[in-house]
Amino acid sequence: MSTPLKTARPAAPSEASNRVSLGLSNRLLARPEVGALVAAIVIFIFFLAVAPAFRSPSSFFTVLYQSSTIGIVAVAVGMLMIGGEFDLSAGVLVTTAGLFNAMFCYELGINLWLGALLSLVVCLGLGFLNGYLVMKTGIPSFLITLGTFFFLQGANLGVTKLVTGSVSSPDISKMDGYSSLNWIFAHQFKIGSVTLQITVIWWLLFTLLSAYVLQRTRIGNWIFAVGGNSASARAVGVPVLRVKVGLFMTVAFLAWFAGMHYLYNFNVLQAGNGVGNEFLYIIAAVVGGTLLTGGYGNSIGVAIGAFIFGMTSLGIVYAGWDPNWFKAFLGIMLLLAVMVNLYVKRLSSARKVG
Repeated sequence: MSTPLKTARPAAPSEASNRVSLGLSNRLLARPEVGALVAAIVIFIFFLAVAPAFRSPSSFFTVLYQSSTIGIVAVAVGMLMIGGEFDLSAGVLVTTAGLFNAMFCYELGINLWLGALLSLVVCLGLGFLNGYLVMKTGIPSFLITLGTFFFLQGANLGVTKLVTGSVSSPDISKMDGYSSLNWIFAHQFKIGSVTLQITVIWWLLFTLLSAYVLQRTRIGNWIFAVGGNSASARAVGVPVLRVKVGLFMTVAFLAWFAGMHYLYNFNVLQAGNGVGNEFLYIIAAVVGGTLLTGGYGNSIGVAIGAFIFGMTSLGIVYAGWDPNWFKAFLGIMLLLAVMVNLYVKRLSSARKVG
């Protein structure tokens, strides 16, 4: 008895794909940090050529230090911007942190460690207040934190003058706890003939931690989700309130950290310091590929943006040019970064939809 032959079924026609195939150059450009990396290389080579003083190892480590003073807070500001919000109070909050620690301990004669911890609590409370007001009132974070900016700016000057009779904090270098806090926040390492500030190490650590959180954790997914579309994120169970308040508190924490560095590095603080630095943090994030609309960017790009700031601010001085040109460069750099980021956004949208 013969077995009937099975006829092979014709292969089903393949579905048409709407995937856009990107070339290698476009895939690289779609990375948030690549544009900033190319700019950093170009600027580095440029200053090597025009500024002989820029070529020494000590100058490079000075650039790293200058970059770290902006980069530490810019890490958190970049995360906040990825989450779709801004914080214009970050610059003056740095000064508030240091002033509170110095004056509280000096006037009461207590250990600086206690003042540092209380200063941290105050900063975190202000960060929480910023985030809570933004989420509960629906007022844009630009306006909420602008109000905080003016309040802190006035309080820094007014309270300092009321307590000390001047616009600077007292010298805290002889107080209990100074040496250990100075080691944590302002220690200097000798590496051969050059000096490495501990803030550079902290900056790199905070950058790597932020990059890990954004790329490898559920919290990172939540940050990108709330920055892209808060309503959609809330609909799929993302705790939008906690995420955004947490981001504002992260900015406050790193602002406190930077304030501790300035205090223990210079021993005194001027109450008017920090005004304008909030824009430098935002510029570092934008130059590093963070979109102003939220939902896109990474910490490595923000760090490169801060490095570009450090190179330019000192490179102009090393070249012997008028330092006033630095602000003009910042404006041009910001405009170019925004245009590049818009182009990058178009590239990143060229993906498989179905």
